[in-house]
Amino acid sequence: MPQIRPISDLRNNFTEISRIVHEGKEPVFLTKNGYGDMVVMSIEQYEALQTAKRIDSALLEAQQQAESDPTRLEFDEVSASLGNKLAEKVGQTNA
Repeated sequence: MPQIRPISDLRNNFTEISRIVHEGKEPVFLTKNGYGDMVVMSIEQYEALQTAKRIDSALLEAQQQAESDPTRLEFDEVSASLGNKLAEKVGQTNA
């Protein structure tokens, strides 16, 4: 359940808000005059959010690229190609 607090709690109850953010692994939403104003989250939560954003962006780009390219490969072709590339890399590191 999201924690929603008045912004004054940031000043008056900072330690409690920090504990909620870190122990509960969820952000705290702060309101000002009854309206949403800002969100407080841990660095770990922020980094996870940024990682998810990068992954979503890469997936969207890949989807757009796939939609614009009529070339389609069978699973066996892709698997064989990746297997060959992996074998080349392993051969290079063992040489």
